[in-house]
Amino acid sequence: MVDQVLLAGGLVVGPLFTLTYLAEGAARAHYKPLRHPVSCLALGERGWTQTANFIVAGLLSLAFAVGLWRAGPSHWGALLVGVWALGMLSGAIFPTDPVSGYPPGTPERLEHSTRQGVLHTLLSMVGFVALTAACFVFAWPGTRGWAIYSVASGVLFAATMALAAAAFAQKERLVAVGGLIQRVSVTIAWTWLAVLAVHTLGA
Repeated sequence: MVDQVLLAGGLVVGPLFTLTYLAEGAARAHYKPLRHPVSCLALGERGWTQTANFIVAGLLSLAFAVGLWRAGPSHWGALLVGVWALGMLSGAIFPTDPVSGYPPGTPERLEHSTRQGVLHTLLSMVGFVALTAACFVFAWPGTRGWAIYSVASGVLFAATMALAAAAFAQKERLVAVGGLIQRVSVTIAWTWLAVLAVHTLGA
């Protein structure tokens, strides 16, 4: 029963995180979901909403990682999901610097990053790499269909995250759709985690 509750965290975390940032982004003046990253929602007077979203998502993901450790086919994979969870929590502890002109009044690109901004980027990247690796690790003990889906998810997640990072670094052809690319990327991640939860619960 405990394992099922922990594994259920992988089912609910993605929809909850997504609905929260979509609702908050829609309510923010001057915030452009197609352009701006989700992390920017942690800035400004209402930043506590996205900060709380990072905390809840991180804790649910961490619970899921514990469930995978106890019931899943790979301890290494569970550890990697745990690193992803810590990356989510780091988004609450170290807010991002302004990106692509949000919040209003900030430049498109800062001349000098703050210490917390650097830590946000670095720790988030560690989480992204860990989740990509988890897709490959969990692909190994599964069926052929599951393996193909997991590998494809890892490749697409990494590729879209790289494109989003280029957009937020003001790559001219991508900057206007950086937020959209990032949302596609995190949706790939949350969907894979949810399918992993179902896969593990049914094992």
